[in-house]
Parts: sequence; structure tokens; C-alpha cells
Amino acid sequence: MKQTLSELMRMSRICRMIFATCLGSFILVIFYFQIMRRNPFMVEGCCRKGSRNALQELYNPTQTELSGAAVLHQARRDQVVDACRVYSASSRKRRVLTPGDLKHLVVDEDHELIYCYVPKVACTNWKRVMMVLTGRGKYSDPMEIPSNEAHVPSNLKTLNQYSIAEINHRLKNYLKFLFVREPFERLVSAYRNKFTLKYNSSFHKRFGTRIIRRYRKNATQDALLNGADVKFKEFIEYLVDPATQRDGLNEHWQTVYQLCHPCHIHYDMVGKYETLEEDANYLLQLVGVGDSLRFPTYAKSTRTTDAMTAQFFSNISTQQQIQLYQLYKLDFLMFNYSIPSYLRLE
Repeated sequence: MKQTLSELMRMSRICRMIFATCLGSFILVIFYFQIMRRNPFMVEGCCRKGSRNALQELYNPTQTELSGAAVLHQARRDQVVDACRVYSASSRKRRVLTPGDLKHLVVDEDHELIYCYVPKVACTNWKRVMMVLTGRGKYSDPMEIPSNEAHVPSNLKTLNQYSIAEINHRLKNYLKFLFVREPFERLVSAYRNKFTLKYNSSFHKRFGTRIIRRYRKNATQDALLNGADVKFKEFIEYLVDPATQRDGLNEHWQTVYQLCHPCHIHYDMVGKYETLEEDANYLLQLVGVGDSLRFPTYAKSTRTTDAMTAQFFSNISTQQQIQLYQLYKLDFLMFNYSIPSYLRLE
């Protein structure tokens, strides 16, 4: 009798376990289809990337061809950390980021990416790529997206649009990346684009007239009215003027340190303009879209080079060169750019 009762109790426990397992599986199936109804792209994203996301693949690559790049990008991350540590030790400035500081950080929810865009570092093409990644099939070729369309704010979501809790979650769990460029090449590129091309009349009016009014003696009425012929020397005078720095620099010549806050935000990948296509396509491989999406090539014939930058700096005084280097010094140090040979710092 005791044996029969014991067997009945054991069978009852087994039945309860089987029922609980079946019920749990049923709930999971219902939950899965509820999610799929809200986000039909989940299966595609899952199957494309597998069980690992881009962040995991970056730090622990399973693809042997990505291992060498992982070492390179670890060295770049270490360089940023070391430079920030030195700067922090020598500076009394302490600040906490606010959502307003995050307006340059573009978010891709589907691939769990955050991209901090830096003007004059292929940011138009990167915005095009981000529109393809976030478009859920709306776009397939980045170059089919007009450049002006890539800069429409509503086409991409930025991190400052989230709540504090949502911001913290994404900063912790998403792969964060930025692309940088030799600081003075970037500066000359910004000058050439904004002050020497006729179609940029809005910059001529907004900044050119102000620069000419402040720094040009005996300026003509036409120059004061249109601001269309700002000289590079005048542009540099404007940048090193303490009044300009108090007002804040425009994003096209603002430092990467101030735009992307790499001493406050840990970037998982630092790409470089000098190795743009290689670094960009490496990132797309990490995301799992490397076979279907390539980073657009760019016209090398029109890019600002080191030799061109040296020529522009040849008419800048030693004092202004020193002031300018101090302004961009952290960008040089964080991203391992050496002091240009043409620079006179003594």
C-alpha cells in the first residue's frame, strides 16, 4: 500500500512538471508571436546576425579575418583612454553630460548602433548608410539618397531624443563608433567647403560677414554685405579669438572632443578618415550586413591633403599656429595624430 501511494505521488509530480513545461512553452510561443506582430523585422535581423550582436563580435571575434582588426581597434581605444586620463589629471574642469550634449549621436535600434557624426569626416555618406540601416527596406543603395536628404534631422533619430534611462541603456549596450580625421586637414577642408564655394551663401552671410567685419581693415561694402571672400588667415584669426571660443564653435570646425565627448562616452570603435573604406566596411561586417552593404567610395581627387594643408598654413603666424594647436591639441593626442611637420611651435 505504501509503495503504491509513493508511486502515485511520484507520478503526480511528473505530471505537474510536464504540465508546467508545456504551459511555459505555450506562453513563450504566444510571447514570440506578440513580439513578431510588433516587429516583423526581428527574424531577418536575428538570422542575419545570429545570436551575437556587433558589440560581441567586436570584442570577441568569431571570424578569423576580423581578429587583426580587433587588435588595431583595441589600440585606438587605449589611446583615447590614456589621453583622457592625462587630460583629466591636469584639468580642474569636471562636467556631467546632459541630453543636449548628445545631439550628434545617431541611433540605429535594429542593429544596436550609435554613431557620433563629425562634419568633414565623411559624415554625409555615414548618414546615408545609417538611413539604409534604419530604413527597414526603404533604401538599399546609400548613394541613391541625395546629400541634402541625409542632413534632414527627422530622417535619423539622435540620442538626445530619449529619456535618461533609455540613454543610459543604449550607451551601455549598443556599439558606439565615430570617425576622425587629422585635425588641421579637417579644418582646411571645412574652410574650403564653407568659404570658397559660391553655393554656400548661407555660411558666407552667417559667418563670413562677421569675420570680415572683425578682422579685415578697409573692407569693401560688398564684402561686408555678402561675406563671400573670407581669407584663410582671417578664418584662423576668428577661430583663435577668445570671443569666438566663448560663443562656441560651429560644428564644422568644432573639436571632436566637444562634439562626441570621448572622455565621457566610451567609444567601442574609432574609425579614421585615412583608412575610411577599410574601417567602415569592417564595421558593416561586424553588424552582419557586409555582404549586402558597402560604404560609398569618395572622390580622392578633390579631398584636402597634407600638402594642401601645409600650403594653407604657410601664411599663418607662429603665434596663431601655437594657439590653433592648443585649441585642437586633445584631438591630436586622443586619436594619435602627430604634430604636422609644417607647424612652427617655437
